[in-house]
Amino acid sequence: MTLYIAREASKLWRRICMETKVEISLLAENWKFLLAGIFFQYLHGLAARGVHYFHRPGPTLQDVGFFLLPELGQDKAYISETVFTFVFLNFLLWTFHPFIFQSKRIHTVLLWCRVLAFLVASQFLRIMTFYSTQLPGPNYHCREGSKLARLPRPDSVAEVLLINFPRGVLYGCGDLIFSSHMIFTLVFVRTYQKYGTRRSIKQLAWLIAIIQSLLIIASRKHYTVDVVVAWYTVNLVVFFVDKKLPELPDRTNASSSPPLLPLSSKDKEGKTKEENHKLLNGNSGDATDWRQRPQVNGKILENGNAVHADSAMNGKYVLAFPVTHVWSGTLALMAKRPMRLGYVISETERVNEMAIKVTDPNQPESLLLVLGLGSSALPNPLSS
Repeated sequence: MTLYIAREASKLWRRICMETKVEISLLAENWKFLLAGIFFQYLHGLAARGVHYFHRPGPTLQDVGFFLLPELGQDKAYISETVFTFVFLNFLLWTFHPFIFQSKRIHTVLLWCRVLAFLVASQFLRIMTFYSTQLPGPNYHCREGSKLARLPRPDSVAEVLLINFPRGVLYGCGDLIFSSHMIFTLVFVRTYQKYGTRRSIKQLAWLIAIIQSLLIIASRKHYTVDVVVAWYTVNLVVFFVDKKLPELPDRTNASSSPPLLPLSSKDKEGKTKEENHKLLNGNSGDATDWRQRPQVNGKILENGNAVHADSAMNGKYVLAFPVTHVWSGTLALMAKRPMRLGYVISETERVNEMAIKVTDPNQPESLLLVLGLGSSALPNPLSS
């Protein structure tokens, strides 16, 4: 037992060290984007603090959500904050899971660059919105008679720039349309929806987002319009910004990389059988590569990139493939083993180092399966 724990601890430590090196290299390339996104979080807080100086308390506006949802009361206002903190911390921990788990799809640095881009775009729209129109705050500390509802004129610029953190953030007024809590929640949920792996957690995340929306209204921290606008604005922002950003590299094939410790003979045999099974079924060694291959003359092609040559070699029709597109057929032909590749191979013959001739009993012509490009022994099919 002690030996097992020591072995697993060593593997975990090596995985953390390897992942740290990778993330540090990515951080060196993308630190400007991360710094800009973090700095904008301060600007967003500064803008929210600034609009508080313009806030004028007044009667609470008529709101459908206030009629439908019972008021939680000031003593239970912490419930919505607790749910938001739960979402924030869980998402934060999940973004660092590549340091711990071998199965991973993301790079932490690149993912946070993407998340900050979503946040910045949404918060920029939010700043323009709540500075356009100031509504009387429905929260308890923003109502008439509260000492926190209005801020006195600042004595210095430093008082504004320091934003009285964290009290100035927790007890702000005037920054209503649209909800900042929902911006973070929806961005996190949308990100996990795309890059997460567990379907049950995705469904739970959307359910928590809905519950969070209802709790915000029931706590009278926002009007219903603030939450509704956040739902469609943030989703649209994430949709369009995501299309403009470069896609994250897929790391799902990381499990096929060499393991940290040598495999046993049993593990090697199982892994070899799995790879051979993928090859024989017309798929590459990448477990994620299950694309449908089109067929030409009974042969399954990769991306349909086969090139038909008008010329002939020794009276035989020539079909050329890029070397990366030969996949399973290569092993079958090299071993001269009959195998179904769209048809039954009955005869193979080595032509030279670059090609193998295949005879199909169901077709009168013979085919040359070219295993590489640029061979001087074979004509260039693109030159015809």
